[in-house]
Amino acid sequence: MDTNRLPPRDGAAREARPPEPPRSGVRQTLREVADTGAIIGWRFFDWLAVVSWKKLLLVSLLTLILAGILKQPLPALMLILGSLIIKVAAGGKRRADLTASEATKRAETEQLERTVAEARMEALQAQIEPHFLFNTLASIDQLIQTDPKRASDMQKSLIRYLRSAMPQMRDGGRPTLGQQLNLSSAFLEIMAVRMEERLHPAVNVPEGLKSAVFPSMMLQTLVENAIKHGLEPKAEGGRLEIGAEIVDGQLAVHVQDDGKGFIPQSDGGVGLANIRERLKAMYKDRAELVISVPERGGTCATIKVPYEVVQDATS
Repeated sequence: MDTNRLPPRDGAAREARPPEPPRSGVRQTLREVADTGAIIGWRFFDWLAVVSWKKLLLVSLLTLILAGILKQPLPALMLILGSLIIKVAAGGKRRADLTASEATKRAETEQLERTVAEARMEALQAQIEPHFLFNTLASIDQLIQTDPKRASDMQKSLIRYLRSAMPQMRDGGRPTLGQQLNLSSAFLEIMAVRMEERLHPAVNVPEGLKSAVFPSMMLQTLVENAIKHGLEPKAEGGRLEIGAEIVDGQLAVHVQDDGKGFIPQSDGGVGLANIRERLKAMYKDRAELVISVPERGGTCATIKVPYEVVQDATS
């Protein structure tokens, strides 16, 4: 029997057939093609977002010329029309992205300027505080021997001053005008004891304004300047008044004295320059420090900031 003429078995026939390509390989290829198309599409979108209209029109004109040569004007017109539509959309998206990026950078810059100004203020305060505290303690020690009652009054004022100052150095909350008044009032009590009858302080601030937001240590700097440059150099001393009012929607806080004044010597020196830097960093053009000379002499320093109330604030 000739086995060469026998038909092959089914298994052998199946083995002889060429293998079919795996479906997974086809899907992978299609996926790669789709990914490549998406990458090309987004790059084209990004190119349309940044290319100028002049260059786009030039490319469109060259595309029309090439389409005319190839006798395919309709696909070219559809491509150009689609590109123009995408250009409008991409340009709007790019402008929005640039605006958002500029706003973020501007906010970061403002925050950095504010941080630098606050750090300078803290450094300045760190230089002033020890000198003031040592002088006050020395005065208390001297008064204990000569006038125990005045020494006790000064000690109580110093305790009040420290109680007002410490929370402001630790806390990161929003300071109020009432808090700043407490600090400056305690300071004025201490200085009134040290200067005896030469200092006559007065605080005329409406109760309703004490809950308004007011930057920390600025009022204290104005008070210290008024005493140092205006009243201490004056033999008979004088009056120092703190006031506050609403002017054109802004909170205006005044420190006025009838002393010798510090204009035009240095316009207050480092302390007032620091205030101006902090106001600019915190409020830009919405706040200012104004120095003027009242008719009766002396100096009036006014800080104007946007009026804003802290809810449930405690002065």
